[in-house]
Amino acid sequence: MTSPTDDRSPKLPRGWLRAAMVSTIAFAFVGAAAGFIAFLSQLRGAEIAPDRKADGIVVLTGGSSRVSDAMELLAAGYGKRLLISGVHPGNDVADISRTLPDNHKLLNCCVDLDRSAINTRSNAAETRRWARERGFKSLIVVTSNYHMPRAIVELSHAMPDVTLIPFAVVGDKWRDEPWWTSGATLRLLLSEYAKYVAAEVRVRLAAAGLAPEVADQPIGAPRRPATAQAN
Repeated sequence: MTSPTDDRSPKLPRGWLRAAMVSTIAFAFVGAAAGFIAFLSQLRGAEIAPDRKADGIVVLTGGSSRVSDAMELLAAGYGKRLLISGVHPGNDVADISRTLPDNHKLLNCCVDLDRSAINTRSNAAETRRWARERGFKSLIVVTSNYHMPRAIVELSHAMPDVTLIPFAVVGDKWRDEPWWTSGATLRLLLSEYAKYVAAEVRVRLAAAGLAPEVADQPIGAPRRPATAQAN
């Protein structure tokens, strides 16, 4: 006769919850590591001149030599006009001209300044507005090599009808030492990878109608980018 206290219901193996958690963490870690490796594979180790010209050039400020490299591309005729996106509100053409004295004429005739953008997403919004006003269908994108993947994600989402040609700026530190030997560079790459993944997720959700789209105009922004000369 079965005792009232005899529990014959099946029992899960002891420690199954811990094993499931460990497995989940391990899979997540492997997935993140694989994604980071894929992210690194997109980063160029040397600057390569664009293989074709474009209607315009856009440079996203924030890293050393980005603007000077973009000005060199403009001077070489790779684009008709240049947008410098993310210029500090307190800076004007004269400030930029002092750092680029050899490009004074180009700054006066062919360069527009965007002071509204505060991050990569608003860079994309301002660049879209600028390109549409100019009727540009192709752009050379200038930014640091580690920032390029996220920039292309944001820009291509904002302007799916515009051809984007990346020009990745490679800093001296990146050339001089492997990234894995520098703690500061590794932290920078991990941070940028996290932002890149977040941008990818948000863009995919937006494409599915589950997240807000990039606004045409940041709140409080001027109607047009500042320019050195009326045109």
